[in-house]
Amino acid sequence: MPDAWGGSTPKGAQGEVQAASWVRDMFAQIAPRYDLLNHLLSFNIDRGWRKALLASFDSILALPQARILDLCCGTGDVMLDLQADAKGTVMGADFCHPMLVSAAQKSARSGRPARLFEADALNLPLPDDTLDAISVAFGFRNLANYAGGLNELRRVLKPGGLVAILEFSHPPNPIVKAGYNFYSRALLPLIGRAISGSRDAYSYLPESIGKFPQAQELQRMMERAGFGQTRYRPLSGGIAALHTGENSP
Repeated sequence: MPDAWGGSTPKGAQGEVQAASWVRDMFAQIAPRYDLLNHLLSFNIDRGWRKALLASFDSILALPQARILDLCCGTGDVMLDLQADAKGTVMGADFCHPMLVSAAQKSARSGRPARLFEADALNLPLPDDTLDAISVAFGFRNLANYAGGLNELRRVLKPGGLVAILEFSHPPNPIVKAGYNFYSRALLPLIGRAISGSRDAYSYLPESIGKFPQAQELQRMMERAGFGQTRYRPLSGGIAALHTGENSP
């Protein structure tokens, strides 16, 4: 079930402003160890999930004039993957400054300078009808307002523009679900806390996943926001899901 105001609700947060501030501060604390923990805690399965996201943009990546935004880009993994394949322009945006610093450093090491900017996904500093595609990898569930986030994605996408949201989901198989719940609620917080030093971040992760809408409900939310051709693809038994949609004119 979505939270009371239809967005992320960290423990103790009262309303959207406090929720967004808590999430921003939490990601700032774990930024130095973020990549290590992502790959370690997912057993590197997240790399395959990102490949599925990239494949959904094949037609856009081939266009020389395309403008693509990786929103909630974190340390820049998806952005750099997009840059490697895109003929057009790829940008990255995040509202957590330390994450952007890490993304800039990683981009510099790759030899592909990044176009990065700091921004809240609910209030992007972009004109209407600006982008051909937007990717959001494991950042959408952290938004303080899901409907507001979808509306903002539509605003900055050109008519016919594509969005791809890669996010944790809810495995339908009861055996897979039970094993995943045990790992995410019992083991993941212990490992994450030991490596990152954050007491809250890796307790928040399973809580935020548990509160996030089912894949079918997120698809309906996208449709209510005005996206067409919506579909989702379960990944790794439904542990994650890739949602895509088109900005209907």
